[in-house]
Amino acid sequence: MKLICIGRNYGDHARELGNAIPSEPLFFLKPDSAILPPRHPFYIPSWSQEIHHEVELLVRISRNGKSIAPEFAHRYFEKVSLGIDFTARDIQQMAKEKGHPWEKAKAFDGSAVVSNQWISKSALGVPWEECRFELLKNGETVQSGSPTEMLFHVHDLIAYVSQFMTLKMGDILFTGTPAGVGPVQDGDQLEGRLERQTMFKVHVHG
Repeated sequence: MKLICIGRNYGDHARELGNAIPSEPLFFLKPDSAILPPRHPFYIPSWSQEIHHEVELLVRISRNGKSIAPEFAHRYFEKVSLGIDFTARDIQQMAKEKGHPWEKAKAFDGSAVVSNQWISKSALGVPWEECRFELLKNGETVQSGSPTEMLFHVHDLIAYVSQFMTLKMGDILFTGTPAGVGPVQDGDQLEGRLERQTMFKVHVHG
């Protein structure tokens, strides 16, 4: 299983970090060892001074596929969920400045929250493309978004990524984060909600 993460898929998020709006999807990978075990706290790594939360809508691939046409992409996932792409922003910035890869900043152990709840696209109460999700930090909403705000539709993301690598059953697509990313600190409580349903709760420890 691989975690495929889309970067800069919300214009407001790209702008808040001073990044250019991409003309095609930007993606990177996290290993399965990055998944934070359910009900485990997130421990801020000692080698970073600036870990940011990035809440994202998740899509789980339900069948193997290669070079998938956009009009058939809907056949390759049945359920959606919610997660967090934790990012060591200070390490990422240093990597960017040196022209180095981002793995140290994105793929470290525990950097991927994946809810253990997956909801059928037809069971959200609204068309899945119109669903709303949010991240609460200490009870206050800090991020909120919807697939309607994405620069690249999920179907186009699946088609694009599958040009370069085979998508396999069980792979998880992180579809990008909306604006509002920010640092986490010892004692923070993070809660992700999808259509007002709590999908995960994460306690942060320094």
